[in-house]
Amino acid sequence: MVDVKRNDYCLVCELIFHSVMTVSVCLTKKLQEGKLSPEDVFYSYVEKTLDVNKKLNCCTGFLLESFDQLKTVDSNKDGLLYGVPVSIKENYSYKNHDVSCGVIVNLDQPAQEDSVLIEVLKRQGAIPFVRTNLPQALLNYDCSNPIYGQTVNPHNLQKTSGGSSGGEGALIGGGGSVLGLGSDIGGSIRIPASFCGICGFKPTAGRLSTQGLRPIYRGQKSVLSSPGPMARDVDSLALCMQALLCDHMFSLDPTVPPIPFNVQTYQSSKPLRIGYLENDGFMQPSPSMARGVREVKALLEQAGHTLVPYNPLKIDYAIIDLTIRGIFADGANTLLQKLEGSPLDPCLREQVFPYYFPTWLKKTLSFLLKPLDYIHETIAHWRRCNIDVLLCPVIGPAYNFLYCGKVTTVLSYTILYNLLNFPAGVVPVSTVTAVDEEELKHYKGIYRDHWDKLFKQAVSGGEGLPVAVQCVALPWQDELCLRFMKEVEQLVKQSRK
Repeated sequence: MVDVKRNDYCLVCELIFHSVMTVSVCLTKKLQEGKLSPEDVFYSYVEKTLDVNKKLNCCTGFLLESFDQLKTVDSNKDGLLYGVPVSIKENYSYKNHDVSCGVIVNLDQPAQEDSVLIEVLKRQGAIPFVRTNLPQALLNYDCSNPIYGQTVNPHNLQKTSGGSSGGEGALIGGGGSVLGLGSDIGGSIRIPASFCGICGFKPTAGRLSTQGLRPIYRGQKSVLSSPGPMARDVDSLALCMQALLCDHMFSLDPTVPPIPFNVQTYQSSKPLRIGYLENDGFMQPSPSMARGVREVKALLEQAGHTLVPYNPLKIDYAIIDLTIRGIFADGANTLLQKLEGSPLDPCLREQVFPYYFPTWLKKTLSFLLKPLDYIHETIAHWRRCNIDVLLCPVIGPAYNFLYCGKVTTVLSYTILYNLLNFPAGVVPVSTVTAVDEEELKHYKGIYRDHWDKLFKQAVSGGEGLPVAVQCVALPWQDELCLRFMKEVEQLVKQSRK
């Protein structure tokens, strides 16, 4: 074992507690050079995770197998993530552990093997060490269930962490993990990243293997789920993607196109032509959501990029007819079967209530849909606008409790890119100001209806909370999306100096 000096151990703590450098730039480099030992890094994160979990209730359990893996991790010293402790959302299969998805009926059914991405992480030298919380049945952007309880926000304990990858968002945002894996079907990586002030990336569905990633129900193809990384910086997301997109993953899951990570695209400095929008026309953003986009737009223009106004096509049709009816094409019957015999979590109660309506009231949810046509139309729209990427709001700031199940209309800002299967990521850029809070008092919304009023209540009292923006690219241009996210991150950091 490497003899680590006291100042090197202090560097580990500084990385964890103050986040002075990125995983990719500092931690992995020092591990691979032998300046830090995997043991010191591992136990530092275990200790910090224990402390964070006491405050935030973000973890569902430690992986005791990680202590054994630590003993043999040197056999994967050439891995891109050698010695890096990684947290895992609870819906990833891990051998001999339940994959409950927050649903009681799924307990006492331990997984027979690791998911493909867990296997690849281990091959790349990473150490999965803890599993993190999620909402009951996954289809909610809060983070509470009857098994593990409510996860809270690291910046304000009276706010939710968001979901469904809320345990990851809270743990990473609280400093207990440097890198984690989540999953995203409607914003489930991006929303907790926004709420908790970290970075999150939803790749193109199909770019990473989903074998061993447990859905609450199978067969839904209209709005695709995607596994993806969450971290405190964009370089860490890119490093994780580079590590996962390797021959080992392509061998374990031949259904994944064997497309390695394109480092050249990620590192490119070519000026971009960027579409932008403050308001999608379906739901008025909060003042801080819109301000975040305006401020980043100005920074990008100053840096020499071209910004072009952009409006989504037929947003009402996309959200109501394609997205919602696509997800619940079976009238939500499969989801309701999973909830039988289980107490309904408060965060899910209002959202689920309409699913119990008789079948004749839900018949419009079961007709055949053609989202592919909409995808092609949108791509053509991008071509006409001649844009490389898109800058747009992401839901925020973090909500007061019990509003996520009530305010589903605002998901238009995230779920649209699941429907389109466009890669999308979130970067924190600011915090909510007193001016934002004052403007919120005058918030009316587009339709001035019940949901607009609820959204105003949900985000109230957010001064000091993180504000993020969303970066989007066309399908399979994941590296370009990450490159755009990195550009935003760097420009925001420079503007603060």
